[in-house]
Amino acid sequence: MSELSIIQKTYDLVKWYIPILNRLPRSHKFTLGERMITGLYEFLEGLIVVQYSSKKFAQLKTLNGKLDVLRYQTRLLVDFGLIDEKRYAYVTQLLVEIGNELGGWIKQQNQREQR
Repeated sequence: MSELSIIQKTYDLVKWYIPILNRLPRSHKFTLGERMITGLYEFLEGLIVVQYSSKKFAQLKTLNGKLDVLRYQTRLLVDFGLIDEKRYAYVTQLLVEIGNELGGWIKQQNQREQR
């Protein structure tokens, strides 16, 4: 698992997702949309910062929680009819890939910090 790979995938997710979120109807753009945009940027920033940290485990666990929030918010978009099933399938695939890499990174850091 390469930390750079997860950062690139997250960057690609942000680049793909933000324009979609910016086109949400006004009734959702300034609530759910803004929260998701902020969450995406914070998640990307957190990954970049944690790669330089000496104690990564706790920060990675926090980022895992942020990723889970993004998953639920994405489900809300579908449930509210704000994105179609095709986009939902694509973004879910990206989130799963990022989650798998993040999980591997967490496991690796947990083992390192327990030694």
